[in-house]
Amino acid sequence: MAKKVSTDKAPAAIGPYSQGVIVGNLFFASGQIAINPATGEIEGNNIVDQTEQVMKNIKALLEAAGTDFSKVVKTTCFLVDMANFGTFNEIYARYFTEKPARSCVAVKTLPKDVLCEVEVIAEIEAK
Repeated sequence: MAKKVSTDKAPAAIGPYSQGVIVGNLFFASGQIAINPATGEIEGNNIVDQTEQVMKNIKALLEAAGTDFSKVVKTTCFLVDMANFGTFNEIYARYFTEKPARSCVAVKTLPKDVLCEVEVIAEIEAK
């Protein structure tokens, strides 16, 4: 049975879904966009600022689940413009130092017209 993970340090779900769930020893985080959880507003209007906010949101969810970036095993990244791929990768690489498996795809649009979204799957300690 899945255990829901929730924290006010990451944006609340903007639809009928959970911020994340734990099944067994895996944490599945819903896709994170550049919403600042303190204000509810999009943080920044460029790929640098938005990617940094996405990473802050992911960090908060990982911590709420009892894990961290080093335990992430898979990411899925969505970019509105592949011209941002290099800049996105530079920021991504600072956080995902263990180089998890990854998919990165271009999409036409994302919620709230953000520039990127990232979802993660991470290991957690068995309890």
